Amino acid sequence: MARLGFLGLGIMGGPMARHLIEAGHEVALWSHSPGKAQHLAALGGVACATPAEVAQQSECVFLCVGNTEMSREVTLGARGLAEGASEGLVIVDCSTIAPSASRRIAAELASRSVEFLDAPCTGSKKGAEDGTLTFMVGGDEQLFARVRPYLQAMGTQLYYCGGPGMGLQVKLSQNMIIGNLLQAFNESLVLSTKGGVKPELMLEVLNNSAARSGLVAAKAPAVFRRDFATHFSVKWLEKDMGLMLESAAELNVPTPLTSLSRQLYRAAIAKGYGEEDICGSIRVLEEITSCTVIAGEQETPVGAEEGISR
Repeated sequence: MARLGFLGLGIMGGPMARHLIEAGHEVALWSHSPGKAQHLAALGGVACATPAEVAQQSECVFLCVGNTEMSREVTLGARGLAEGASEGLVIVDCSTIAPSASRRIAAELASRSVEFLDAPCTGSKKGAEDGTLTFMVGGDEQLFARVRPYLQAMGTQLYYCGGPGMGLQVKLSQNMIIGNLLQAFNESLVLSTKGGVKPELMLEVLNNSAARSGLVAAKAPAVFRRDFATHFSVKWLEKDMGLMLESAAELNVPTPLTSLSRQLYRAAIAKGYGEEDICGSIRVLEEITSCTVIAGEQETPVGAEEGISR
């Protein structure tokens, strides 16, 4: 049994911490919402008042928070992990943040004799709940080997990606494809539905063609039944798209598609859809075109009204 810690107990972090508790580890817990830590404490964890208190009780701490500033604050800020860390503490950041910022955090922690890995994960809410996440890890490879058993309590696929920040570079590159692919799906399904194609038929064709996508296969049925319950929210994907553009600017890589896709996610946030699942972003185009992609619905093709031949 190891003495572990976990910061950030939201839609992803809560189930991840629970798996560590169920694996038999002693887990110190902290969240901006104290009730979340108390809930998991009832399952066998220990609720703490500050990140520093978590560090004092742990040999290895995981965190999964929303953005770069949150990560920096709970790690290096007042009453953060570094404040309560003893020499040799290991911090594993499972958040999706800027690679360059993560490298700076790692360097600052190293100056305090604290070890660090960036280990962003993918698999969304279901992967976190099922313990089937995929982790992409950057940092010292021997340190990765040491924490591997803890990661295996939360995930099934572990990839060592290289030095500091490299796990994040891989994760953001993956999310770049997700963000752009989902916008292509949104455009295609709104256009095909507006043109008179039943959404279910369109999905069947996509699933049996070169355009097949696991993302589309998973998200389309939710769109058809208008279920936008959050698995991966629009606001966090928009944040990730911004991080991708930051990385692209640093590396002088042109990313025109990503720039456009981000604007559409920002439009979805402006419309009030930011807290909902990314598949709900399709409503931006639906509202512009007065066309709803819903099961059993079919638009009359333009020019195909009664008495008009095409």
